[in-house]
Parts: sequence; structure tokens; C-alpha cells
Amino acid sequence: MSDAIATARTAEPDAEVSEYAASELVPGELAEMTSPSLFGGRRVLVVRGGQDAKKDLAAALLEYARDPDPDVTLVITHLGGAKGKALADGLRAAGVKVIPVGKITKPRERVDFVRAEVRRLGGKCAEDAAEALIEAVGNDLRELVAACSQLVADTGGRIDAGTVARYYRGRAEVTGFTVADATVEGDLPGALEALRWALHVGVDPVPIADALADGVRTVARVASAGRGNPYQLASALGMPAWKIERAQRRARGWTPDALVEAMRVVADCNAAVKGGSEDRGYALERAVFAVAAARNGGGTR
Repeated sequence: MSDAIATARTAEPDAEVSEYAASELVPGELAEMTSPSLFGGRRVLVVRGGQDAKKDLAAALLEYARDPDPDVTLVITHLGGAKGKALADGLRAAGVKVIPVGKITKPRERVDFVRAEVRRLGGKCAEDAAEALIEAVGNDLRELVAACSQLVADTGGRIDAGTVARYYRGRAEVTGFTVADATVEGDLPGALEALRWALHVGVDPVPIADALADGVRTVARVASAGRGNPYQLASALGMPAWKIERAQRRARGWTPDALVEAMRVVADCNAAVKGGSEDRGYALERAVFAVAAARNGGGTR
């Protein structure tokens, strides 16, 4: 819908846009909106919920679709089910452009959606950046679209995981995952920078400790499952395929002994942070040092 409106306004910035619910639109209003204007100019008519159109309106829409005005862009949304199927089939038969919009239910599809949205806006988004953005913003598609638009506008279009971390690091859960991701990858300077920033602005240490423990546990579980197909492992491990793919990449730098050491470290860290340690920040910092050292082959007990 946004693309159709943008196309019309590229040709004519003052193009008029009108939106109606199909359940409320009557054929007379449709005829008025789609008839040639005395003053000329492009127009966009959006009819939402085409499946709710009454028979007389559906007939008028089909009649117009067979012989449209080149200065009027008509956009009709339709749920695609049995209700109003005659209208949907008739529009296809009339040769209109059909854009299927499937319901997004799988995490992998949501990652693909974010990357496609950034591409649509003229940018480029790495896979791990899309995953990080979903972790930061949540699963609501409208919020994700708004976040993509903002990031493309602010960054010039090249978006990586670091961009997302910098932009959303004010959120406690993202700060925790930022610390965990860098630590599990053995990036000690990056992990310490994120940790110290989080503690400086007053982020509670508990979600950071939880994220660190989750990061290590995820890599350990995926590593123990072998190098299988992520989509086949998803049900067995009880986690989305994209998370398994990411953990498989990170597991390549770990040995079994190092993972055992890291599991011990994060367990001790959680006990200290949640058990009222006098210096919870110090407990987190020690854990970051120890996990990164284990990952890089220099772990000690």
C-alpha cells in the first residue's frame, strides 16, 4: 500500500489519497472517486477489507478493474479466504497486480521480513542484525517496519549488528544480549565496553547475568547436538532455527572442556548476582573475563 501511494506521489507529489472500508463504501462513492476529474491529477483509492464488500460494490469494483483510469490507482486488500472469494477471483481474472502477503508465524520468516523491508527502503541488513533488531523491538510487524525505516534514515542504509546494538542499547534486554554475544564470541573488549556502559547507566545486573547464562547454554546445547540441519534440530532443541544457526556459527570456536568451564562460570555468576553479592558488577566482569578466556583457550579455574 505504501509503495502504491509512493509511486503515485513520485509522479505527482499532490496526488490525493482516500481510504475506505469495503463494508461501508457504496457504488456511488466508488464511481465518484474513480471517474475522471475536471481538474486532472492523480488519485489513490484504498479499499480495505475487500472480503466484506457487498455484491453491488463487488460488481462495481470488478467493472472498474476491467477498464481502469490511468490516473487513478485502486488498491484493494483481501484476506484471501472463502468470504468474498468471487471478488478476489474476479480481480485476478481482470489481470490486476496481486501481491500475496502471507501470515508470518515462524522466526525465520520474521528475519527475512526485516531484511526485505530494509532492502525495500534502499538499505542492506545483515542476518545477525535482523535477529538483533527483532530481539530489541519485538515481533510486532508495524513496530519492526518503523524501526527499519528509522535505522535506514539514520545510518544511510548499511545496518549490521553493531548498528542495532548502538541504536537500541538503552534497552536492558538488548544490553544484556550485547554483552552475552560479544562474550561468547570471545570479543573481550567489546563485551567489557557494553557491560561497563550498561552498569554506568543503571541497568539491573540480573538481566545481563541471565543473557550471559542463556548465551553459553545455547551454544552448549547446539554444540552437543552436532552439525545437523537447523530446521530439523529446531523441534528437538525447542528453539527457533535461526537461533540454532547463529549458535552453530559461534560453537565453532569452542571446545567441550571450554564449554564446561563457561557453564560453571555463568552458574557462579548467577548465584552471585541474584544472591545479593556486595559487588554484582564485579561478579559480572569476572564472568565476562572468564568466559571469554575459556572461548579463546586461556580459561583457568
